[in-house]
Amino acid sequence: MMNERAQRLLKALIERYIADGQPVGSKTLSALSGLELSSASIRNTLADLEDMGLIASPHTSAGRIPTARGYRLFVDQLLTIRPLEELAMKEIESSLQPDSPQRIAQAASGLLSDLTHFAGVVVTPQRSDVAFRQIEFLRLSERRILMILVTLDGDVQNHLLATERDYTPSELVEAGNFISQHYSGQGLSVIAANLAGELRQLQGDISELMSAAVRFGQHGLGSPGDAVVISGGMNLLNVRDLSEDLSRLRELFAVFERKTELLKLLQQGREAQGVNIFIGEESGVVTLDECSVVTAPYRINGQVVGTLGVVGPTRMAYERVIPIVDITARLVSSALSY
Repeated sequence: MMNERAQRLLKALIERYIADGQPVGSKTLSALSGLELSSASIRNTLADLEDMGLIASPHTSAGRIPTARGYRLFVDQLLTIRPLEELAMKEIESSLQPDSPQRIAQAASGLLSDLTHFAGVVVTPQRSDVAFRQIEFLRLSERRILMILVTLDGDVQNHLLATERDYTPSELVEAGNFISQHYSGQGLSVIAANLAGELRQLQGDISELMSAAVRFGQHGLGSPGDAVVISGGMNLLNVRDLSEDLSRLRELFAVFERKTELLKLLQQGREAQGVNIFIGEESGVVTLDECSVVTAPYRINGQVVGTLGVVGPTRMAYERVIPIVDITARLVSSALSY
């Protein structure tokens, strides 16, 4: 258990390091902390903090820098959150007006990037029981059909189906009308359960299409390649802590391109009540060891449907990034529940 003096010194050290990125020495800390301590007393306290793994001494400097463990203690116990600037609040509110889920996700990702100058990431709305409003099938060529699916949220999805035989336009209209008329507004789990019995009684020429529609709705909407929207990845080129190691930066961009590891990490934030922060190795993704990921879940009518957040260096202004992520998640929830 740290005493108050050690806490104040650690807080002052991390805040100064976040501000200018330079190792912090005992003389600087003496002025910043407001504690009437000798340089020797401060050095002794810093040595104790170093023994606890909260700070480290770079070889090229007599000053100290925080470790990932130090950032974690700072965020959990010592951080003073700054209220979001009124201008930033207005920008978020004006940009997240009720619209389709995909467009809101794109807007939120861009906003997070613009406001933090890091990478903004959004997992697009994923619900276990997506409801259809309408389904249509269009013949593109022999055994190739375009399925157009409209959800109750107004999201439009196109998917190419490869079928075992050719279908006439009238058969495609019949299949689309059957699903739209009988199951419009219902969840996919209900549709799947009902179709299991009904498909056996229907003509084979439309049962295949109906089965494909349900399979796509249950699995296709949540494919990892389309599920994560990333904006502002190039901002990280301007972050000194990351850009000094170009090989690590290339690996980070590869993570953004693949999206799979990032999606798994962001999905962990679905269970959080509010903002969740992964610092360094806590992410479980080796490439993100020098990064922090700040996330928050968002909802549609009270149901968690996705996660959004920011990827940046561990040396970030947490007191500002956290409220940006938190408020953006709340306003996205409001816009989607409109």
